[in-house]
Amino acid sequence: MKNYTLQIKEIITILSKNQKTISFAESCTGGRIAAAFTSVSGASSVLNGSVVSYSNDIKHQWLNVDNEVFITYGAVSQPCVEQMLKGITTLANSDYAIAVSGIAGPTGGTDEKPVGTVYIGIQTPIEQKIFHCLFKGNRDEIQEQSTHFAIEKIKEFLQI
Repeated sequence: MKNYTLQIKEIITILSKNQKTISFAESCTGGRIAAAFTSVSGASSVLNGSVVSYSNDIKHQWLNVDNEVFITYGAVSQPCVEQMLKGITTLANSDYAIAVSGIAGPTGGTDEKPVGTVYIGIQTPIEQKIFHCLFKGNRDEIQEQSTHFAIEKIKEFLQI
């Protein structure tokens, strides 16, 4: 795992100073974002919780992603990540959230959604933004790029 310690320390400092919390709903990153945060001292003051929602059943049961979203758009989609964000902020009662769903490969890709297709969402108290990314590399590289992108984006939203 890449070392995100300095970036995460900055995020923790800002969230803590503003008495805000964060939570994560991860699929293709498999908990890497949560692991990166919990490796930094002080994370417990801002991190309310995290869910690795790898299956559609868990996305539905734990995060209230509507089954119609899976049928119409698939788990790797903007509507799914939008609902994952709403679900994790409700479940963890957090101010900020990151949600990730994608295809890390080497299998699972299609012409429409090739390996490396990842949707990363950021929820703040006032806005929600979903990013459609297409990362290159092997499974580990795609997971790392997704983790790095998510951490960079939450920093931007916090204006660090």
